[in-house]
Amino acid sequence: MNEDSSVEKSKKKEDRNPVCVGREDDIKKLRRTTVVIHDREVVVFYHDGRFYALDCRCYHTGGPLHEGDIEDINGQPCIICPWHKYKITLATGEGLYQAINPREPSPKPKWQSKGVKQRTHRVTVDSGNVYVTLSDTDDNIESDHYANIHNRIILPPKKK
Repeated sequence: MNEDSSVEKSKKKEDRNPVCVGREDDIKKLRRTTVVIHDREVVVFYHDGRFYALDCRCYHTGGPLHEGDIEDINGQPCIICPWHKYKITLATGEGLYQAINPREPSPKPKWQSKGVKQRTHRVTVDSGNVYVTLSDTDDNIESDHYANIHNRIILPPKKK
């Protein structure tokens, strides 16, 4: 094992330690907050008595999820991306869409899953502090493309 790979493994292990992102009462009042954890933009939501953490930028085109509305879809709380209205479950990061079965006599749209598109992270509360532990899965998830603050494209302000 060379020195670079041991440093990389150590950094990965460090990235998986819980990081304090704020006081429980403060986040409950705000309902959401954005933080940077090990160069990754994360949004923490408090909704219906539960904390959730996801990559802050939508998997589709990097829309700011912290500015989206939360809606209940099929019994699941979902964040709605303000840019293109993509629906993402807070608990699992699944992308949802409505589809119909044309073979049904009177087709009605039903919610379907696209699979996990948005990386979710573990949230714990201890002694009045909220902690986020970055996801430990090594699977490539579509939101990874926009999550690292060094890979984000900053658009210049529009000219009037």
